Amino acid sequence: MPQNINQPSNQIRLTNVSLVRLKKGKKRFEIACYKNKVLEYRSGVETDLDNVLQIPSVFLSVSKGQTAPTQDLAKAFGPKMSVDDIIMEILKKGEMQVGEKERHAQLERVHNEVVDIVAGKLVDPRSKRVYTTGMIEKALDQLSSHGGAAHKSDEGKGSGTATPADGEPSKEKAKEMPTWTGVVTTKSAKSQALDAMKALIAWQPIPVTRARMKLRITCPTSILKQAAQGPARKEVQEEDMDGEGGTSAGTVKDRILSFVEQVEIQETVGQEWEIVGFVEPGAFKGLGEFVGSETKGRGRVEVLDMAVTHQED
Repeated sequence: MPQNINQPSNQIRLTNVSLVRLKKGKKRFEIACYKNKVLEYRSGVETDLDNVLQIPSVFLSVSKGQTAPTQDLAKAFGPKMSVDDIIMEILKKGEMQVGEKERHAQLERVHNEVVDIVAGKLVDPRSKRVYTTGMIEKALDQLSSHGGAAHKSDEGKGSGTATPADGEPSKEKAKEMPTWTGVVTTKSAKSQALDAMKALIAWQPIPVTRARMKLRITCPTSILKQAAQGPARKEVQEEDMDGEGGTSAGTVKDRILSFVEQVEIQETVGQEWEIVGFVEPGAFKGLGEFVGSETKGRGRVEVLDMAVTHQED
């Protein structure tokens, strides 16, 4: 004759979960989360706890369905902390527990996302065309298989990118260069994509450079011929190297043009001068600060395209 099994009232059975654990004091606390949502919460993509947690409770053991008593939470986290605050602390500081199959799927998902981001931001420095995700993946694999570095591509030499004219960098310089050893699940795909791009640009396993930004810059014509107070982009780099400050002669217009690599449109409309052109991503911040300070907020820098590339037909 079958018998009914009574479970304690503080036991909750959950399946298909990702666990986040945090040891506080002498006890270990756990929360049950939906798969793939913990990293999104930590990276800021997901902000709603209801979309992260399978149940808004703190556990001593999720596998046993044993919730943490109120007195244990108060002793470990303090009597003034609410359950939501405790959950957020565990989410931010806790260690995520996943199975081998889920960990592999998570790594593959992050890897694919990183490759997609990189493929959309880097181009061949000569043709300005994007590489396929397969070529980017192969270049990253080459870096990681060589301990984060790789021999530079012969095609990249003399291309105007980060490849030095004298060939391979010295051992001392190589130690300071960015490296790539593969994706991890503890960092967002966006931040890892930035690391991957830095390593690819530094080591050039294939010839690559950052895709340029397309900007529209407007400035009152009355300011254009005034003497600029801030340095041009090249002068900023030289001052950083020799440690000397100061500015050199030049108009506001000259300084703005020094940031622009290629001008597409330049015209005067009424009392405003407008230019549309291509700028290296690293120069965008300096250009915006220069226009803002020199024009006292009357000039503008608008982003028309974050990454200009040429697609294959």
